[in-house]
Formats: sequence, structure tokens, C-alpha cells
Amino acid sequence: MAINRIAIGSAGEVNRPDAIRAAFAEFFSMVIFVFAGQGSGMAYGKLTGDGPATPSGLVAASLSHAFALFVAVSVGANVSGGHVNPAVTFGAFVGGNITLLRAILYWIAQLLGAVVACLLLKVSTGGMETAAFSLSHGVTPWNAVVFEIVMTFGLVYTVYATAVDPKKGDIGIIAPLAIGLIVGANILVGGAFDGASMNPAVSFGPAVVSWSWTNHWVYWVGPFIGAAIAAIVYDTIFIDSNGHEPLPSSDF
Repeated sequence: MAINRIAIGSAGEVNRPDAIRAAFAEFFSMVIFVFAGQGSGMAYGKLTGDGPATPSGLVAASLSHAFALFVAVSVGANVSGGHVNPAVTFGAFVGGNITLLRAILYWIAQLLGAVVACLLLKVSTGGMETAAFSLSHGVTPWNAVVFEIVMTFGLVYTVYATAVDPKKGDIGIIAPLAIGLIVGANILVGGAFDGASMNPAVSFGPAVVSWSWTNHWVYWVGPFIGAAIAAIVYDTIFIDSNGHEPLPSSDF
């Protein structure tokens, strides 16, 4: 069971050079991701004169986040694992793939990266608002929690299947692409309802810079629950099981 492998870590772990490098990798990957993702929304607002949301705007948000996350995960993968998301880090912790102390280090780096990206956007756009995530009309906080649980489950399940599973084989090569695509697809589903965060840091950065915290808890509770469920389900059914033998790459 994944829960049996959960570890706190040693006190000196966060001072190790590899842990510091990993934290910096998470920080810079998050800056890249949030600057492009949040920035695309601000660019859309400027082009439309802050007009109402449209299907084309949703598609643009989906594509920008998918492309940016593909790059952000790719550039951090060899150093930190390319989590670029506190919920992914939490899923890795629940699955026993990262210690709690290193996870905390990642979370700090990820949150700082998101805030710095939003501050850079505010400065470079001449003071444009970095809009915080919010719920659409008719969507309750608990509706949004369910959305975030399901969407983050899909994201973390994809992370486990393509990046964490020791039997992944050559499929690991496309992990950053698969992760970016599932986020883009989920934005097409949930973007019109609650913004489709799936990432507490992505919600935290704009909330800090705009100082808007309405229903902010939704974007922590939902992703963390979804990540934990995905980690436990995938690890218990597929990683702990010895019943599956992957096909040789020559058979693909």
C-alpha cells in the first residue's frame, strides 16, 4: 500500500544540494507556467477590452496552459521531477515517492514562483489586474470542489501512469506532453465553471497579488483530495500489483 511508504524525511534533507536544486527547478518551472498561463488570460482581456468570456477565449486558455505546462514539466523533470503543482507533490507524498520535508520545500518554491510570475505580469503590463480564480454564476463552492477533485484526479493519475510508474518504459518520454494535454482538456471542461485550476499555486499567485480570497479554499481542498485519491488508486491497483507485464517496446 502507498500509505505504508509515507515518510517524514530527515532534518538535514532540505539542506542537501540536490534538494535545493530541485526547489529552484520547481520555482523557475512555476514562473514559466504561470506567466504564460495567467498572461494569456490578461492578453485576451486586453484584446477584447475586458469583454465577456467566449468559447474562443476558453480554447485559448486551454492551449496556452497545455503548451506552457508541457514546457515547464519538461525543463524541471530531470532535476525535481517536474511537479509544477502542489497537488502533484502531495500525490507523490501520499504514494511514498517524496518525503514530507522535501514536499514542503517544493510547496514553498511553487507558491513563490506563482506569486513572482503574477508580480512580473502586473509590472510588465503596466498594472493590469491579475484576476483571481472565481466561481461562475450558479456554481456553488461544493460544485467547484467536485470539479477540482475529478479534474485533479485525472491529472495526477496521468502523472503516475506516465512518469511515476516503474513499469512505464518508453511511455515516460511523452509524460510532459500527456500532462500538458490533460490539463488543457480539463480546462475545456471546467474552465467555464470554476476556472479549472487543478493547481493550488496557480490559484494562490493571483489571489496574493489581487488580494482576493473569495472561495479560495476550494482550490486547495479539491486538488489535494483528487491527488490523494489518484495516488492511492494507481499505486494500489497498478504499482503494487505484479499481475501486469508491459509489452516490449518492439511490440508497439
